[in-house]
Parts: sequence; structure tokens; C-alpha cells
Amino acid sequence: MPPASTKAAATHAAADTRLSPGAPGYRRTSLALFAAGLAAFALLYSTQALLPAISAEFGATASAASWTVSAATGALALCVLPLSALSERFGRRAMMTASLSVAVAVSLLVPFAPSLESLIALRALQGAALAGLPASAMAYLAEEVRPKALIAAIGLFVAGNSIGGMSGRIVTGWVAQMWGWRAGLAAVGLTSLLCVIAFRALLPKARHFTPGTLNPRALASAVRTHLSDPLLVRLYVIGALFMTVFGAVYTVIGYRLVEAPFSLPQGVIGSIFLVYLVGTVASAAAGKLVGRLGRRGALYLAVSTTAAGLLLSLADSLAAVLAGLVLITAGFFAGHAVASSSVSRTAKTGRAQASALYQSAYYLGSSAGGTLGAIAFHAGGWAGTVLIGLVAVLGVVSVTLYGSHSARVAARRPRLAAAACN
Repeated sequence: MPPASTKAAATHAAADTRLSPGAPGYRRTSLALFAAGLAAFALLYSTQALLPAISAEFGATASAASWTVSAATGALALCVLPLSALSERFGRRAMMTASLSVAVAVSLLVPFAPSLESLIALRALQGAALAGLPASAMAYLAEEVRPKALIAAIGLFVAGNSIGGMSGRIVTGWVAQMWGWRAGLAAVGLTSLLCVIAFRALLPKARHFTPGTLNPRALASAVRTHLSDPLLVRLYVIGALFMTVFGAVYTVIGYRLVEAPFSLPQGVIGSIFLVYLVGTVASAAAGKLVGRLGRRGALYLAVSTTAAGLLLSLADSLAAVLAGLVLITAGFFAGHAVASSSVSRTAKTGRAQASALYQSAYYLGSSAGGTLGAIAFHAGGWAGTVLIGLVAVLGVVSVTLYGSHSARVAARRPRLAAAACN
């Protein structure tokens, strides 16, 4: 006869009605959130590949034009926590739908911005609207998907982000080359509208969501609880630092490739973002990496890959730059998938707030990376941008090493206490 513990585990698994691979609704949920991630990243970074063209039209420097990206990610970072609180009251599905709908509506106004200042303002509004998606999506998956399938499900959502970032930049690049950057932004808006329609049609109704009340004190208490958890804080810092690298590299790369010795046209520069496909694979493989190497091992691999890509990109060879971007993208998306899924698994209560804090740190890292990367490029060229990335990479290593040390100390304490008693 099987032991009682095995029977209990089997009974619990049978009683767990959450989604798992092969179960009805799992595929629809995965596809819906893939579409949502695709639309969100396409919109959020829609101006990034167009920064040289925007600079040329408005007579702006790289650091000034970079605010069309940094304003969006910064507004998202500031708004993600309050909107996650609203999702606790009105539901993850409703919040995600409203968030994407408003962002798409704003995207149809963005191509008509008469000045750089108005473009930045509209982009900030768009980022604030998108803030309702990331934390709600993570919380929705944590509630509706079984724990063993959670990393894979979140990995697919992150993969949607990578596809969205890639397709948005490619579409804007080629459309802009033919009809101008405004037409490129309009094309992304219309494409994202189709994704939102698919998302709403596919996503099943939540079966495990319990509405809460809008209680500011409870929200503040949940935030304090999460910020007092050392592991969660380390994950937030890791997400911010990874995104600092990514924001710096992809905000500035267009300026580097449009100049000598590369002198590439806008459409070809947009096509460079095909390397995002590597991010799709890396995100989806994050669960297997954690299974083989453990969370910290997977993070070390991700950060080593990112650092190697930064160094390789210094060469004045298009092949080397492309190879460097491949490594940076793979390392970033793998690290992000590991860190974000670890947040969802670590937080036992207030998952929306835990995910919101991660997203806030993550997108603040994007804003900081984009702005600092552009300033460094203006001061020292591409080598300056790479230096910003390497400093952030060193930060990830330091935080992960500190986490390893803390885990060893915590594991040693019970043994020391037992020896003292004896």
C-alpha cells in the first residue's frame, strides 16, 4: 500500500482545480496572456527603434528623445502598485482589459503629437494605462495555474513580451522607412488593437479570485510585509538591475547603428530586433534552467551571458554587435523570467502587491537604464553605454552572492543552536 503521505498528496492534487498543461482552459489562458504581453511590450517600447528619426524631426539629443521611452516606463512603475490594488477589488481580468484598452486608445493619438513635449506626455499616459497589466497578469496566473506549471505559464507571458518588443520595433522600423515614424507608431497601435480583441475573447473567467476591499491601510501593510522580506527585496533589485542593462542597450543601439561604420537605414535597424526571438526561447526555458541549476544557478548563468554580450558588442563589426545583442537578450529574458516567477512563488499573501513591487522596480530600472545609457552614449559613445550595463551586471552578481551567503547562514543557525543545547 502507498504511504499515507502519498495518498494525501494525490488527494490534494485531485482536489486542486487550478489549470495545468493539458487541462481545459490552460491553452486559452496561455494564448490570451501571450497576446496581452505582445500588445503591452509593442506599445510600451514603440518609440525605441524610432529614436534617431524622432531626434531628427524635433532637433533633439539622444538623451532628450529617450524620454519618449523613459516617461512611459517610469509612469508604469509609479502606477503599477495602485492599479494592482484596484485589481484586488475589481478582478484581474477586468483590470487587464481596461489597461490594454486605454493604452491602445492613447496609441491612436500618439502619431499626431505636434511636439516632443506632447509626445512624451502621451507616452507617459500610455505607460500609466499599461500599469494595470503586469501585476494583474502575474497574480491571475498565480491564482489560476497550479504551482508546478507556474514558471512555464509566466515564461510564456514573458515570451509574449519579447515577441511584442521585437515585432513592434520591426514594424515601426520598416513602416517608418517608407512613410515616416508617425506611420510606424500608428501601425503598432492598430496591431495592438487586434491583440487586445484576441486577449478578451480567449481569456477564461477567473475561478479562484476572491474580491477584496479597497483598504489603504491593508495595502500599506502588504507593501511593508513584502519590503521586509529579504528574498523579495533581492528579487526586486535583481529585476531592476537586469532591466537597467536592457533599457540602456536597446535605447541607444539605434543611434550606434545609424552612425558610421554601420550607417544602417531605419528598416534594417528595426529588423535587428529579430534577436528578441532568442528572448522568447530563453523565457520559455527558464523553468528547466531552475530545475537543473536552482534559482541562483540560473541567475548566475543569465548574468554571465549578459556580461559576455556587452563585451562582445564593443567590436566595430556588425556580426559581433549582433552576436552581443543575442547574448544580452538571452541573458536578460532568462534572468527576468526566473526573478519574476520567484516573486510569485515566494509571496504567500498579497501576490498582486508583491508582483506590483517587482514591476515597479523592473520598470524604474528600464527608465534609469534608458536615460543613463543615452547620457553615457553622448559622453563616451557606445563604450559608455556598455559601462553602465556592466555596472548593473556587477550589481546582480553582488546581490545574488549576498543571497547565497544569507541562505548558508540561515541554514547553519539551527545546527549551531542544537550544538549549543547539547
